[in-house]
Amino acid sequence: MSRVGKYPVEIPAGVTVAVNGNVLTAKGKLGELSLPLMTDKVEAKIEGNKVSVSPRGKEAAARMMWGTTRANIANMVKGVSVGYAKTLEINGTGYRAAVQGKNLVVNLGFSHDVVYPIPDGIKVTCEKPTSIKVEGVDKRQVGQVCAELRAYRPPEPYKGKGVKFEGEAIRRKEGKKK
Repeated sequence: MSRVGKYPVEIPAGVTVAVNGNVLTAKGKLGELSLPLMTDKVEAKIEGNKVSVSPRGKEAAARMMWGTTRANIANMVKGVSVGYAKTLEINGTGYRAAVQGKNLVVNLGFSHDVVYPIPDGIKVTCEKPTSIKVEGVDKRQVGQVCAELRAYRPPEPYKGKGVKFEGEAIRRKEGKKK
């Protein structure tokens, strides 16, 4: 039994949610997102300023998609109204980042600069050369961009050099002993 799926999603002022066939769309001041619904497993209804999701049937797959669909709808509504942002920190001598046009150029100690093309719907800013802020409407896309940037040089456990999330704790190891 899904505990997440039971609760309806509140629709804040300035956001419109519509269900057309098997596609749920949310529009807000920051943009528009759509979610294809698995209509054979779940059903979404808009009642006033709330969206409620219910499973179709008692099978396990319908109950699993019930909570997942409700969480995805809540993420969409929050994304189009408030948006999502994550910050990455770069640690290491000579490691830095800069936005150049539609690309993020990151120097991570390789023999070449890493050029990352910024996808549509994502805004990347570098207030400091050692800080990258990723903002967007889609929570999944913001997290994916951050994960791809972090994968170029994950933080290593001895000196902590690399790309990490803001506030992320790196487990440090003790070096060689004499």
